[in-house]
Amino acid sequence: MISYQPFYDTLYKKNITEYALIYKFGLPANTIHRMKHNKPITTTTLDTLCEILQCRVEDILEYIPPEDI
Repeated sequence: MISYQPFYDTLYKKNITEYALIYKFGLPANTIHRMKHNKPITTTTLDTLCEILQCRVEDILEYIPPEDI
């Protein structure tokens, strides 16, 4: 399972809100919704988030093996 918990930790560390991502950076609200529910996002979206947050991919998502769930 892909978890986006690191994304929320990164937002907190960088003092950026979901509101800012949507209204300042133009990220679709649906993307935030999908991430909250651990739904897939595109690599293009992942690239955009890394650019906005100036971070690495592992600062946005992590893989959790099924036996750890």
